[in-house]
Amino acid sequence: MNKKILTAALLGGLAFAQAASAQEFDDRWYLTGSAGFNFQDSDRTTNDAPFVTLGLGKFISPNWSLDGELNYQNPNFESNQDLNWSQYGVSLDLRRHFIQDGRGWNPYLLFGLGYQKAEEEYVINAPTSPAQREDGNLAAKVGVGLQTTFDKRVAVRAELAYRADFDDQSWAAPNEDWFGDVLASVGVVIPLGPAPVAAAPEPAPAPVAPSCADLDDDGDGVNNCDDKCPTSEAGQIIGPDGCPVPVSIDLKGVNFDFDKATLRPDAVSVLSEAAEILKRYPELRVEVAGHTDSKGSDAYNQKLSERRATAVYDYLTGNGVAASRLIGPVGYGESRPIAPNTNEDGSDNPEGRAKNRRTELNVQN
Repeated sequence: MNKKILTAALLGGLAFAQAASAQEFDDRWYLTGSAGFNFQDSDRTTNDAPFVTLGLGKFISPNWSLDGELNYQNPNFESNQDLNWSQYGVSLDLRRHFIQDGRGWNPYLLFGLGYQKAEEEYVINAPTSPAQREDGNLAAKVGVGLQTTFDKRVAVRAELAYRADFDDQSWAAPNEDWFGDVLASVGVVIPLGPAPVAAAPEPAPAPVAPSCADLDDDGDGVNNCDDKCPTSEAGQIIGPDGCPVPVSIDLKGVNFDFDKATLRPDAVSVLSEAAEILKRYPELRVEVAGHTDSKGSDAYNQKLSERRATAVYDYLTGNGVAASRLIGPVGYGESRPIAPNTNEDGSDNPEGRAKNRRTELNVQN
């Protein structure tokens, strides 16, 4: 088969394409019609011949279309033009369009399945010659093409396809199970009905006066509706009601081993967070207080609590907290337990004593 002829047929179809803007998703039904040339499989011993199609389809998504199409061709035989060989059929064709904004034509891929019926006359040694065969069979095709958009009302389509005709009853080629034909065509696509109109944009809502829920006159982060203290000052610690609240810095986790005043590794992360809080609120002043459990004498525990307070004091000042903001270090010995050091029966309570071996930051303003 002459490939130059096929290429010329495909390129010839492009001469009809007109430049247009990119196609949007247009789901109207459309009619299709095309004319082209059918390059017949040579095993049939039939002529290459023109063919025509007529179809109905629509885009089922922005990039996919589905067409139902009828086709007809009448090639006849090469050696005996008086004998008839004609073919007609129906197919369902799926096209994947590669649409790009600003481009008037767009390529596509074609995949189709259908049913082809052949009418074939052949000579027999009988008064009733010629005899006639009519058979229908499955057909499939693949192809490529180009299509313009619907902006000019009628779109133009140029296509080159390969159709496999699974005819295994051919009189002219009895040993063949199927035949392959090449179809080159140019056609039109005519949308039915008016073009879809884009919905008008909704009018902008009228401006609404701000409510108290949108205002924060004193800039404390609490809206005017919820602010019970509308005259709070910058630098104060504000609660959800907009009023200043006392700040307590939780040092749970800064506990000490028995009879020790050195910071444990698990206490360092807690103190690091406390230092960040103090740096975030530079107006805060805190007392650094140390405590012990009840084991040992009062005098010993007083000294031990002071050493523990000093360990925390030194950590804070060494990590960016000004000493002028810290009161202490102050030791309270065993005088302020937060948990019982002994059980009700007088036995030792190790868990309670562990909680009492602690330090605290007490906010002073």
